[in-house]
Amino acid sequence: MLALSWVADGWGYDDPFITYRYAENLSHGLGFVYNPGERVLSTTTPLFTLVLAIFVRVFPDLPRLAVWLGAASLVAGSLFLWDLARSWEAPLAGWVSLLLYPSFPLLVTTLGSEMPLYIAWILGSFACYARQRYFSAAMLNGLAVLTRPDGMIVPLLLAVHFLSQKKRPIPWAAIFAFLIVVLSWFVFAWLYFGSPLPVTLMAKQQQGTMEISQRFAQGLLTTFRPYSSRWTYWVEAGLALVGLGFAGWRARRWLLLLAWALIYFVAYTVLGVSRYFWYYAPLVPALIALTGLGVAALVGIGGRAISRLSQPVPATLLAILLILPSFVGQALGVQRSLSQTARLEIYRAVGKWLDANLPAQANVGTLEVGIIGYYAHRPMVDFAGLLQPDTAQQINPHSVYDDIAVYAAFNHQPDYLVLQEGLFPKLEALYVAQHCQLVRTFGAEEYGYPHNLKVYSCR
Repeated sequence: MLALSWVADGWGYDDPFITYRYAENLSHGLGFVYNPGERVLSTTTPLFTLVLAIFVRVFPDLPRLAVWLGAASLVAGSLFLWDLARSWEAPLAGWVSLLLYPSFPLLVTTLGSEMPLYIAWILGSFACYARQRYFSAAMLNGLAVLTRPDGMIVPLLLAVHFLSQKKRPIPWAAIFAFLIVVLSWFVFAWLYFGSPLPVTLMAKQQQGTMEISQRFAQGLLTTFRPYSSRWTYWVEAGLALVGLGFAGWRARRWLLLLAWALIYFVAYTVLGVSRYFWYYAPLVPALIALTGLGVAALVGIGGRAISRLSQPVPATLLAILLILPSFVGQALGVQRSLSQTARLEIYRAVGKWLDANLPAQANVGTLEVGIIGYYAHRPMVDFAGLLQPDTAQQINPHSVYDDIAVYAAFNHQPDYLVLQEGLFPKLEALYVAQHCQLVRTFGAEEYGYPHNLKVYSCR
């Protein structure tokens, strides 16, 4: 955990900072809101928000706290996979998972968000379910749903699996506990926000219709294509294919975990949301489990030796030899993925400048409101529909973000604008030229960022 926290220190991407701002406002008594006075649900993770709001008083550096919580969650997730492998009689798969899971680049680059915690709850629920600890499984499922609404897939899947087995007493206490946990949030959200569904869902669906965007299913290859450049991931993919065959042949209990990944993929495809890399993180546990099963299939498990290699010491050594290249490759991939921090640096600098120089109630319009908005501590107007539902409704297949920015500027009339130079020609011609003055430029070269950021006063 310490190693993960150290590697990812200073890493961050825009969306989680929206949640950080909700947590900060909640901790200061401003309500469960992004912009004070506006009851709009723009975070998909109420539980993660609440956890951050509780600990921010003790540890005020929320971005770093979120990374540490994510690192702990990755460790917990690997331990849950290890325990699940023990319950399902595939111990070598567990050891492989223990090594590969917390080092997989796609997972590590979600540090700072709710994703590592969300997946840890789910893997914990599978581990408890495999041990027939249904109350614990139900509680962890409830926490997963409160962390992300799509966590509802897992309790439904486990319920169907339970009912398909030999007749057992229904664990009513576990069911009622789950319902109390989940319904408490849904009732609160309905009364407080008017709906338990986050505005971001509609926004991401609308973004998925844009010609300039990729939908979730199409984005799968785009997200995983960078891994094809390293032979170590081909080793892992080959082992995963062996593991898939082994799961269908002699380790069928693992099909339950694979079913979660498949249903998740189908659900997000049907929702039609746009491609964001963290959406693919819940597919990783299935990939890691299959890799472990591939190793187990080659070595032999459960006392059914296929050769002398199945003895404990040789088996462990062979497993290490099979997965070590992938582990090293993943570590290098993590280092490469986390090296792109220019956006965080320049956005943070802009946000801090806005915080120091703008009137307290001045509102700011920009495309990505997470990092800038968190450090600016000002009401924000965003050009992607994440904060203002009416803006999201303007997104259509033929629109670009410049069109949405024009709508947001004219209808919400922000006092200040933060624009990437050259990316909003319509907005600059139709609105900025007539209503705004340039007050500050943040040079791209200073931060290693592709575009200058310009701050305009439009009062």
